[in-house]
Amino acid sequence: MKRDIPIRKVEDVAVAIVPREDLSEGELWDTYILNLKENTIKSVLISSKGYGEVKGEALKTTTLRHFFEEIEPGSAMKIEPIQSKLFHLTHEYWISFVLEEYMFDKKYIFVEGSIDEAHFTTIPIVNRKGVMIR
Repeated sequence: MKRDIPIRKVEDVAVAIVPREDLSEGELWDTYILNLKENTIKSVLISSKGYGEVKGEALKTTTLRHFFEEIEPGSAMKIEPIQSKLFHLTHEYWISFVLEEYMFDKKYIFVEGSIDEAHFTTIPIVNRKGVMIR
């Protein structure tokens, strides 16, 4: 029965959006998944999409899917680039992975306007400033 399935909370996995170091590419930022755990996470599947409203019309980006066989503890993997001209949309990253024979999943949602220097923090592992959801 449904009540017999344990619900485990995702901890120590984060998604960060970071501007590229090359200032000539100011419009391109990179999205990372960070494994802040002490264990390797396996079979990592990431689904990403953007959505919102522009001038009263619904707008959504293509849904992209990424797969990583495993992500070592204390490491980051680049998911995809993102154009700064899309920051007016909400961006959703739905991540699922296996840890110790149990499947976890979590949605990380960067709401409209949240990808902004006002929300910058130092991103662990990547050691650059950006926006992160843990």
